[in-house]
Amino acid sequence: MPDTDISPILVTGAAGFIGHAVSTRLVERGESVIGIDNLNDYYDPALKAARLANLNALDGFRFVEMDISDADGVKTLVADSGVQRIIHLAAQAGVRYSIDNPFAYQKSNLQGHLSLLEASRHAENFRHLVYASSSSVYGDKPMGGVGFTEDEPVNDPVSLYAATKRSCELMSQSYAKLYGFPQTGLRFFTVYGPWGRPDMAYFGFTRKILAGEPIEVYGEGRMARDFTYIDDIVDGILGALDRPPAPHSNRILNIGDSRPVGLMEMIRTLEESLGIEAQKIMRPMQPGDVTATFADVSKLHALTGYEPKVMLEDGLQRFVRWYRDFYGNLPPA
Repeated sequence: MPDTDISPILVTGAAGFIGHAVSTRLVERGESVIGIDNLNDYYDPALKAARLANLNALDGFRFVEMDISDADGVKTLVADSGVQRIIHLAAQAGVRYSIDNPFAYQKSNLQGHLSLLEASRHAENFRHLVYASSSSVYGDKPMGGVGFTEDEPVNDPVSLYAATKRSCELMSQSYAKLYGFPQTGLRFFTVYGPWGRPDMAYFGFTRKILAGEPIEVYGEGRMARDFTYIDDIVDGILGALDRPPAPHSNRILNIGDSRPVGLMEMIRTLEESLGIEAQKIMRPMQPGDVTATFADVSKLHALTGYEPKVMLEDGLQRFVRWYRDFYGNLPPA
């Protein structure tokens, strides 16, 4: 049963892709939500503004513009608002971006996560911190075989982004042991869907295909990803939120689709959804990229009954319908 009550839930990164979807679902089920976001320009601010406009139209949602690296601000907001549950989704995303902008990851991912840990440990009657980790912590693994499991080694990151996400897991582990409040780290696998991030491949491919521009296919098209539809991701996040682990626990869970798809197959599916064939330029692997991702979600399934429902063909069709409605048939400026 949903653990709804009068204490608000704090959602960080509320104007982001996953934060927007999670905040919407929480309000729909009767929760009071405080959303924070710094509304940075890592990608199109107009898209973030449109997501935020959706949220601000909902009774039960309140927005506070704030950077999560502001530890005092976050701590005060949590204390003054009586927050007892947090879903921490704000972060500097992007593997390739981390190559040229490393200090953005130190501020948002490391300093920001520490702000949330400190706010949680000082909050009265605090019950559960759910935070976003990433499949990137698993490093580079070949395609095929079985899915990644939560108990396998994660000590060989191939990007700074991955290193910061693993660092956040370790910081949470120490705070769980020291201060007792329950935590759940969710290792997300390639999330996609309407209102998504323009820096993701499927989004950028759609823009270029509609503009008649060629798309660059990295890894010569031989990569695979565990594409997971946004509605399925939200199911898993809320399922985990409602079932906190025991005190002094930092529980790690994979959250993905568990059906990896080759990059070329994804492109063919997108072409069919658009009704346009893409012009393709094959490129080598980029620094920080991994060959494949594949989630074993048996732990999350056992805990919550989590079972992804939306197949890639259906999910990309839904994305394309949203894209054409939001942008028209032309790419964003």
